[in-house]
Amino acid sequence: MGIKVVEKEEIKVVGIAWTGTYAEVKTIPNLFNKMEDRLEEVSCLTNEPVVIAPFHSRETEFTYYVTKPVGKIENVPEGMVGFSIPRKNYVCTTHKGSLEEVENTYQQLFNWMKEYGYEQDYHALGLEIFKEEHKQQNMSGDLYFEIYVPVRTYKE
Repeated sequence: MGIKVVEKEEIKVVGIAWTGTYAEVKTIPNLFNKMEDRLEEVSCLTNEPVVIAPFHSRETEFTYYVTKPVGKIENVPEGMVGFSIPRKNYVCTTHKGSLEEVENTYQQLFNWMKEYGYEQDYHALGLEIFKEEHKQQNMSGDLYFEIYVPVRTYKE
């Protein structure tokens, strides 16, 4: 599993939000279907072939967004949210495998961060980025997506 530190530029997104407990994580795949069903409602979509899933982690629950990048945030459809994700440094890796294995991929990433002295920025959004080229594979349950954990410190 390759792990690296990257800087991502600001991203503007529009999409749907969900808040639940970690035990309810299996409901997340349905959010992607809901977002796809409503894509035509979103203004100013970019041509970037990705779905960006920002999330807030808390001790007992989390908020997960399924969004698409937009050129500007305007006319946000009812029941959706639009926001900017500021430029940020992240530790990132790629998850390849089942939904049940995602937690293990995160644990490996957190262990790497601890080993190399990176501190997670709990005030920033984490990101999961799903590329269009892996859509069929992801829909079959054999997941392939990028994970970005925001960090406070960046070591050259």
